[in-house]
Amino acid sequence: MTTSFENPSSFEGLCDKDRDVWCLDNKQLFTTDWVEEEGDSYPVSPQLELEEAMMLSELKKDSELLVNASPCIAEHPKVPCPAEDTSIRQGAAGCWRKLYCVNGHAFQAKRFSRRAHCAVCTDRVGGLGRQVYKCTRCKLSVHKKCHRLVTVHCGQRSLPSEPMVPVDLSTMTSGPAQTAIPHNLSGQEALEQVDGENEAGNTGKSGKIARGLGLQDFDLLSVIGRGSYGKVLLVQLKQSDRMYAMKTVKKELVNTDRVRTEKHVLQQASDCPFLVGLHSCFQTESRLFFVLDYVDGGDLMFHLQQQRTLAEEHARFYSAEISLAFNYLHQRGILYRNLKLDNLLLDSEGHIKLCDYCICKEGLEPGDTTSTFCGTPNYLAPEIIRGEEYGFGVDWWTLGVVMYEMMVGKSPFHLAESCGNRYKNSIDYLLQAILERDIFIPRCLSIKAVSVLKRFLNRDPAERLGCRPHRGFFDVQKHPFFRSVNWEMMERKQVVPPFKPNMSGGFGLDNFDSQFTDEPVRLTPDDDDIVRKTDECEFAGFEYINPLSMYEEE
Repeated sequence: MTTSFENPSSFEGLCDKDRDVWCLDNKQLFTTDWVEEEGDSYPVSPQLELEEAMMLSELKKDSELLVNASPCIAEHPKVPCPAEDTSIRQGAAGCWRKLYCVNGHAFQAKRFSRRAHCAVCTDRVGGLGRQVYKCTRCKLSVHKKCHRLVTVHCGQRSLPSEPMVPVDLSTMTSGPAQTAIPHNLSGQEALEQVDGENEAGNTGKSGKIARGLGLQDFDLLSVIGRGSYGKVLLVQLKQSDRMYAMKTVKKELVNTDRVRTEKHVLQQASDCPFLVGLHSCFQTESRLFFVLDYVDGGDLMFHLQQQRTLAEEHARFYSAEISLAFNYLHQRGILYRNLKLDNLLLDSEGHIKLCDYCICKEGLEPGDTTSTFCGTPNYLAPEIIRGEEYGFGVDWWTLGVVMYEMMVGKSPFHLAESCGNRYKNSIDYLLQAILERDIFIPRCLSIKAVSVLKRFLNRDPAERLGCRPHRGFFDVQKHPFFRSVNWEMMERKQVVPPFKPNMSGGFGLDNFDSQFTDEPVRLTPDDDDIVRKTDECEFAGFEYINPLSMYEEE
């Protein structure tokens, strides 16, 4: 939790402020540390140390002074307090969410756009890369820069213009002192509100977590995939013999924001039958590990390469399940942005599961937009290429591309006819083709199939199928191509899939490309220089175990 108040003139004044914020009685002992920009903490106890911290802060022209507080006394100035929890460090992938407390408000940072205005300066809040602070109690929304200027208590409607003089007090507590942070919540509720997710515990450099999992708890059986981030392994949990897919991510290659988003989406995906869910997370000195549902039927790219094209009935089944997955994500404000044949997995019965949430965007509501340029070139929607703001419509465009590939056997922007021209073989030409080239649709397709492809591949997102706010999925369901689909049965996975993967091989490995499964099952040795340069605080709080998975394994 953080709060703001006027510069204390004395150490005793700072202590009084601390006691007021956490509702501590006069007998409660606590330690206050000043945290400098590199993350190192220094005790603030006598008046001289407080004045030194304030002086250095002013010399550096810092707008705020960051302070940690723990509800106990350290044995030695260089030793952390027994109750201190390092997971509050900023930048941690999946770390606790801070509450910024000002005059009864409990502001929480939100990283998404809102069609609202700041209650202090009246400018619009949100936008790409801009944080919005929203009170978890009264739902007041303000800019990050304005939250310290809120002088009216939580629940009042008008906001005076007189700003407060901010001194940022970032605190981290556990035990009895934490129960007093949100004044109207119990200790457990407060912990859940600050945490925002069910963490399994904290980690040291070994990657083993309290009551949790580590690499030593799994048998590594085979490589089943690879990307720029690392490998995907088929593993077996020793204590239960259950099979999982383990995604390894090298810390030196990782974007912590993307890791945080991927983990959060994976946690929500566990409740959807058409999305790959999360079993657990843990880490070592050099890597992050996601333990995921193992989907043993292989990906749709592998099967399409063997069959060349799919019948319309098959494409209808798969695209209906993909649409249900999209609807689940969109209802929760998640933009997927990564649909392609490689990310469409088949389970042992033949049902679809989407995977790989590393470029998802969270926090979007119907009508909200974002503008990050990301995705696979062949599947980029025209509005992304044009550099325009875009919303959920880009997912429906990618579904159109995938449906075309399933029924026609190649990309709608296939460049084979461009061989011999270096420019036309470039990414630039591909993007230009997506923007301008007419899409060829074979005559062998039915009228309904032609219609749905044209609707999904409409370059105008306002006219594209699925793009009407609040009614997009309804429009998809009512399109003639999907008229024969029983959506309720489809959602309950009661419709028999048109194709069942071959499961005769051990663990379903025959459904994965041999270029992966023939690789030796090992992790590359750690580079000691890179490990030494890794800031472990960036990944504190990453560990997680899905409670449902624990229940199923008992």
